[in-house]
Amino acid sequence: MKPDNKTAPGQPKLVRCPTCGGDSVYAPSNPFRPFCSERCQNIDFGAWATENFRMPTNGLPEDQLTNDEQ
Repeated sequence: MKPDNKTAPGQPKLVRCPTCGGDSVYAPSNPFRPFCSERCQNIDFGAWATENFRMPTNGLPEDQLTNDEQ
């Protein structure tokens, strides 16, 4: 199976920036990849730091368990 590489040889690969949706160069020349800029990278980092990105849970947190569940 061939890799799905639609960029011409020697051309940097463009990907969608996860933060702003703009074009981002995915190459060693872009230190913020996959983000398009330091600003977008910091916005994403801030969202993680403030816990805006969370995994869904199926139960109560440990500090809210009832006596029956322990």
